[in-house]
Amino acid sequence: MTGNAAPRVRGGPSPASPAPFTTLVELTWIERKIEHWIRFGRESCDQILDRRRRVVGFAPNSLFAFVRWASNDYGTIISRVDIVRAIGPGEPFQTLPFVRPGGEILLKIDGWPKVERVLQLIDAIEAMGLDPVDVAPDYWRHVHNRLTASHEPRAYTAEQHQAWLLRRRAEP
Repeated sequence: MTGNAAPRVRGGPSPASPAPFTTLVELTWIERKIEHWIRFGRESCDQILDRRRRVVGFAPNSLFAFVRWASNDYGTIISRVDIVRAIGPGEPFQTLPFVRPGGEILLKIDGWPKVERVLQLIDAIEAMGLDPVDVAPDYWRHVHNRLTASHEPRAYTAEQHQAWLLRRRAEP
């Protein structure tokens, strides 16, 4: 690749840099060592850095689930899932490793049993025919609070989703 060539991007060439105010997430995949991946989210850009790393971007106000897992010779050392709302210009944000500049963290869970439970809840939402990015942000906060307190979260319902869609439509 020459110095002025555009970076390789899924779906064709892209601008040298993502759109302004894009939240960037660095993903790494080193089999059985480090695995960072996006469980759900609508990517606005995707840049391949090398065969093990890439950077994906998310537009302001979009939701995504970022899963991190790492191990060493003795077993798993980190297992974590974060559900994040990408921020817009001038919004306050929380920092998160591998996420630039950061975002509004709706759910932050670590430890494999709880991470697995979040992944099961995401699967259940998809089984309802819904995209998890369209789920009410308050539901992800509820799941965070319940699992942090070692309680079972309530399932997301079609009625809850309809109420969220009506509320979102009524917001200015």
